[in-house]
Amino acid sequence: MENALRKKARELLQNGEVKVVIGYGFNRRGTHVTPVFITKPEDVDRLVFNPRCVNNLSVYLTRKFKDIRAIGRPAIVAKGCDIKNIVVLIAEAQLKREDVYIIGMACNGMVYRQELWKGELKPEIMPTKCHNCDVRYPHLYDCVIGDKPAFVPPDKPVGMVFDKIKALDKMDSSGRWAFWVEEFSRCIKCYACRQVCSLCYCERCITEKNMPQWIETSAHPKGNLSWNLTRAMHLAGRCTFCGECERSCPVNIPLNLVNKKLIQVTEEAFDFRSGYDEKAHPPMIVFSPDDKENFIK
Repeated sequence: MENALRKKARELLQNGEVKVVIGYGFNRRGTHVTPVFITKPEDVDRLVFNPRCVNNLSVYLTRKFKDIRAIGRPAIVAKGCDIKNIVVLIAEAQLKREDVYIIGMACNGMVYRQELWKGELKPEIMPTKCHNCDVRYPHLYDCVIGDKPAFVPPDKPVGMVFDKIKALDKMDSSGRWAFWVEEFSRCIKCYACRQVCSLCYCERCITEKNMPQWIETSAHPKGNLSWNLTRAMHLAGRCTFCGECERSCPVNIPLNLVNKKLIQVTEEAFDFRSGYDEKAHPPMIVFSPDDKENFIK
């Protein structure tokens, strides 16, 4: 797959169809896979694709990275789960379909390798999203590298995230409140969750607005709660469960729990799944007379 990827990237750069290829490559030590930006055909051998290519590169297509967009039309190396975010960006008019060349990568799942504070390494684990993925073969692309995987997602979602959501649902409101207050109390307001998310593309975030001051900027319990819940609600009906926010959180707040719960509520209320149809708008920003009204109380 790497050879096919490099061949395609070289072809796109040589014929001028794209000006930059956003992909994956090893760091200088060769120990970790990081995003790379290839602008010359002779550099395409830096591109790799393996189970550690976990980053959702669609974030580099947003306005946060104007310097990359200024280079010219990009090609992006994207797994199916990454493409779901690209679909949302197109649906929300943040990106035109013709403005990006999507190199879809058939995927057999990724693995996370996270470092503990003491410098020890956790075992490599496959994230919950991979155990339940129904887009291991890309659903929107200009070309696909790799064969269609034989994997078939389970009929019912499996994984620790879903188990924890069920446990939280069984709690009363005071128990859930206490759980989230404790979890959000660890927030240090680094905003890594925002920066890594391609769907957090506002040029000026609500946290930066001070007339009026919507969210306290310091790592204070009240401000932490306001920030995390506000961001979760801004993603309601839009989040694709790529998991990058939780993966990037330096204090390990279980952001996947609140995001996935909102995904479940949206799917149940509006029969909508984000990231599959670039012509479908998220239900929280459009009105349909067919919408259920059982949420009105």
